[in-house]
Amino acid sequence: MIDTDIRHIESFIAVAQELNITRAAARLHLTQQAVSTHIQQLERSMEVTLLVRTSRGVLLTPAGDELAAGGKTIVADLSELTERVRRTARQQAGSLRLACCPYATSLFAVEVADAMEAAVPGLSVELTSVRTPKQELELLNVGTADAAFMWLPVGEVGLHHAVIRTDSRAVALPLGHSLAGRDAVSLADLADEPVICPDVLISAESERHWIVDPRPDGTPAPRGPAAATIEDCLMMVARGRGIWLAPEPLSRWAPTPGVRWLPLTDAEPCELAVVWTPRAPESVVARLIAEIGKIIT
Repeated sequence: MIDTDIRHIESFIAVAQELNITRAAARLHLTQQAVSTHIQQLERSMEVTLLVRTSRGVLLTPAGDELAAGGKTIVADLSELTERVRRTARQQAGSLRLACCPYATSLFAVEVADAMEAAVPGLSVELTSVRTPKQELELLNVGTADAAFMWLPVGEVGLHHAVIRTDSRAVALPLGHSLAGRDAVSLADLADEPVICPDVLISAESERHWIVDPRPDGTPAPRGPAAATIEDCLMMVARGRGIWLAPEPLSRWAPTPGVRWLPLTDAEPCELAVVWTPRAPESVVARLIAEIGKIIT
């Protein structure tokens, strides 16, 4: 396959029309050397001679005449295709209904929604904040949300997802805990600590993931009391009822008096994903994922 840059063909067509490299370079706002280099690269790529230089300019060879005739069509077709692609990207895209939870995603959801509406004129992004992943899943299932920001795993619920960020794990300890003075802890350090589990998870699989059950050595994770909300969970931690394992960003988004957050060195990381239903407009979801990639690190 011939490796040809469209810019080289554009330079050659200008030279073919002007029959002069100097005038072609001025027309293209390039240097003479740049235009000459483009021609030379075309000739090497095609293994032909396209023009010969004379004292008054250049003359095209038969091969040059053929490229000049066909090259115009290639450049015109590419220009037309580019405009169609841009026009498609600019066209009105309707609406996108996004669900998000406090702490985990709502702090960047507004920025994402604004970026989407700026990138896709005519698109309306509707944000709905709910308190738990269970409520996000309900909105997706009943069709009042097209997509949501959720921590994986979500279980076998017939949804699509794309990971948008990976975070390390942290543990919330009571401020007076014997481990609270450390810089970091491991799962072995927490082997006997009951893990509080917020009653907000959507599957047994996700619950096992969040409390790390079983532990790496195969032993079951000690289970602490259940909590109705994340806020209740943190209050239980502060009162010494157990510990809580969570994505590291929550340690910054949900500071709580009486709680000490520490990095957890050996737990599997957490994956934050865009989750969407088969009914969601795929082209808009694809653009959403692209815009998120520019914002979230």
